[in-house]
Amino acid sequence: MRTNIIWTAILVSTMLNAQVSKPPIIDMHMHSSTEIWSEVSPCFPLGECEGIKTTVRDPKELLDSTITQMDKHNIVLAVLSGNDLDESYRWAKADSRFIVGPMIEIPADVDLNRIRKDIEDGKIKIMGEITSQYAGLAINDPSLEKVMELASEFNIPVQAHVTGTGGGSNFPTAKGDPLLVSEVLQKNPNLKIYIENTGFPYVDKTVSLMYTYPTAYGDLSTLTWIVPRNVFYKYLRELMEAGLGKRLMFGSDQMLWPRRIEDGIDAINSAEFLTDEEKRDIFYNNAAKLFNI
Repeated sequence: MRTNIIWTAILVSTMLNAQVSKPPIIDMHMHSSTEIWSEVSPCFPLGECEGIKTTVRDPKELLDSTITQMDKHNIVLAVLSGNDLDESYRWAKADSRFIVGPMIEIPADVDLNRIRKDIEDGKIKIMGEITSQYAGLAINDPSLEKVMELASEFNIPVQAHVTGTGGGSNFPTAKGDPLLVSEVLQKNPNLKIYIENTGFPYVDKTVSLMYTYPTAYGDLSTLTWIVPRNVFYKYLRELMEAGLGKRLMFGSDQMLWPRRIEDGIDAINSAEFLTDEEKRDIFYNNAAKLFNI
C-alpha cells in the first residue's frame, strides 16, 4: 500500500507540470553516462542516421537535452542507470521523474550493502540495467544470484541486457539467449524482469519465455532506431501476433543522443498495425502495471 501511495504522489507531481495536450509516456530505458558509449556510433550497426549529427558528451548538456525531450513528449517517468550511480542521483535531484537503478556489469564490483540501503531509503526503485553480457557473463551467471535475490526481496523490477546484438570483444551473443532468464525466474518465482529489446532477434525463444513466466516483460528501446525500421516492425508484429502486447514497454536508450527519444516514439506511433489502445499499452499502461502504479 505504501509503495502505491509513493508512486501516486510522484505521478501527480509530474503530471501537474506536464504538457497535458499529450498522453503520458513512461520511458523504461535511459542512461546518465557520457563516457562508456563515447566511441559508439548512433547508427551502430544498421540504424538510420538521418538527423543525428551531434554526440552529446558534456554531462550537463546531456541532462538538459534529455529533459527537453521528456518535456516535449510528456514523459512522466524514466528509468535511469549509468556507470556512476551518484551521477544518476544528481539527475534524479534535478528532475524527480527519473527512477534510478544501479548499472551492474561486473557483479564482483557491486556494493550490495550500499544498494540495499539505497533501496530502503527509496533512492533505488529498480535493479539494473544489468549489462553483465558485455563482460562475458550471462544473466543466469551464479555471480548475479545475490543481486536477483535482493531485487526479489524488495519486489523491485530487474532490467536486463539480454539480446543477440551488441559489440566488443567480450560480448558473447549466445549469452543473450532469452531462455537463460528462465533459470533466474525458476530460482526467484516472484521476480519481475524485463529484457532489453525484448530479446531481439530471438523471437521464438522470447515468446517461449514470456508464455511460461508472466512476470517476464520486454522493452522496445534501442530496437526502435538501431536497426532498419522494417526489421523492427517485423519483430514487433511477431510479438504482437503472439499476444504479448500487454507486456511490451517503450524505452528510448538515448545514451549520448537525446534525439533518439523522439525517434523511438515516432517508431511506435508510426506502426500502422498497432491500434491506439496497443500504443497506449506500450507507452504507459504496461509499465504502470509493472511498477504497481
